[in-house]
Amino acid sequence: MTLIAVDRLSKHYSGVAALQGVSLQVAAGEFLALVGPSGSGKSTLMNLLGLLDAPTSGTYLLAGEDVSRLSPARRAAVRNRRIGFVFQGFHLLPRLTARQNVELPLIYAGIGFRARSQRADQLLERFGLRDRASHLPAELSGGQQQRVAIARALALEPPLILADEPTGNLDSATGAGVLAEFRRLHRDHGLTVILVTHDRDIAAGADRRVTLSDGRIVADESTVELRRAA
Repeated sequence: MTLIAVDRLSKHYSGVAALQGVSLQVAAGEFLALVGPSGSGKSTLMNLLGLLDAPTSGTYLLAGEDVSRLSPARRAAVRNRRIGFVFQGFHLLPRLTARQNVELPLIYAGIGFRARSQRADQLLERFGLRDRASHLPAELSGGQQQRVAIARALALEPPLILADEPTGNLDSATGAGVLAEFRRLHRDHGLTVILVTHDRDIAAGADRRVTLSDGRIVADESTVELRRAA
């Protein structure tokens, strides 16, 4: 089943093409890495896939729905229901506890206090953070903060997880642990994971690697086949 179908997607900023006619299909349950140098268009593509921005031209079908020209309010509704985000800088609210940060998407979705608290505790326990539920982000390590961010992304059980340089602020050992969490989510829960990274070693942990340069896709490879050939 195709979860994402992008056809000739372009994005211009002040007349400058950040993305040029990109076409891409992603099956439900795939683990895909977007790679490329700074300015290649990978973050622009991630923003469009995450409905954080609208394309200048082209179409984007998400689970069969054309989301290319939705109003900002409708984009936000679809984004909250279908997409979970994990960012390099964690984006946790500093005055909220780990539990409260995980609860945020549930609050926006109108979930009651008891249900959202139980859901947040279940997710924190899944990531080995139940004993850190009442801690503020400043009281957590970088790896723990990133796991809280992943738990938050899963709060509404979205079919799609978008991770933008999720290991960029972590040391190599902690980053490897976070990457293992994404692999586990993909393997055990069938989630579709799209990960933006400049690190080809991290990209090799995905099943598929799509390389961008100057706003275009220049390579689309199965890392599984590359590992077999190595």
